[in-house]
Amino acid sequence: MRSLVAVDWGTTSLRAARIAPDGAVLEERAAPRGILSVPPGGFPSVLQETCGDWLADPAALCLVSGMAGSRQGWREAPYCACPAGFGEIARSLCWIEPDRIAVVPGLSCEARGVPDVMRGEEVQVFGALELLPARAARIVLPGTHSKWVEVADARVQSFATFMSGEFYALLRQHSILARTLPAEDGELHEDAFTRGVRHAQESGSLLHAAFSARTLALFERVPAQEMPSYLSGLVIGEELRAAAPGASELVLVGSAALTRRYALALQELGCSSRSFGAEATWRGLHALARTLENA
Repeated sequence: MRSLVAVDWGTTSLRAARIAPDGAVLEERAAPRGILSVPPGGFPSVLQETCGDWLADPAALCLVSGMAGSRQGWREAPYCACPAGFGEIARSLCWIEPDRIAVVPGLSCEARGVPDVMRGEEVQVFGALELLPARAARIVLPGTHSKWVEVADARVQSFATFMSGEFYALLRQHSILARTLPAEDGELHEDAFTRGVRHAQESGSLLHAAFSARTLALFERVPAQEMPSYLSGLVIGEELRAAAPGASELVLVGSAALTRRYALALQELGCSSRSFGAEATWRGLHALARTLENA
């Protein structure tokens, strides 16, 4: 199998890894060169600046996942419709240079006549399956737009997006709640966070529950420095109320800070979880490269 230059190119940042044929990560790099910072026609030069020495190997394969495949990115890679596995994604790669550099397509699905999409998370999902290892799982990718993914027979069957991170930011910065919250989030206060999770479950509606972040501060029942943790618990608790009723085991993929919060919330609800971080991206891209070799 060829050496792999794996690239995760998002909206605000770029990460890259040099991966050996056996899947070992030999070196990683990161730069604040997300797609929004790249001028028209500038993607090849940014990639060269980031990992040109790795690409000097004429046998190297470069796979690029994430928002680089969006309309605002390097080249639009049309979404691959679910159900989809490695085979469908490999056949849908958008080649920048034939057999040399390719952009990985995102996934799309439909629920009740409404489309949903993801870019970059699909690689993390397949990487998590490799790390488990498993052919079926329910995988949650927390973030600005959280993804809840149903996998069966090593193929993504469907998924749903929850704008939890974005709603937290809106409430935190632009609602009446912002007036009683401290300027910075600070450390996570677990008791306040789990209290928010519980209240979200009991209230049945974030539209109602969110106001408690104002009244608890007004009556000084939660210390001001703990209120961001409480509000975070409310928003994540609402996501779990809507997406995970009766769930018993979930797989979390994301940053350590976010997966910790979700694991705490799930534990509060009696649901077990396992967590993976950046290694899921590199494992997923390596597995995709292996699929290409075996095609």
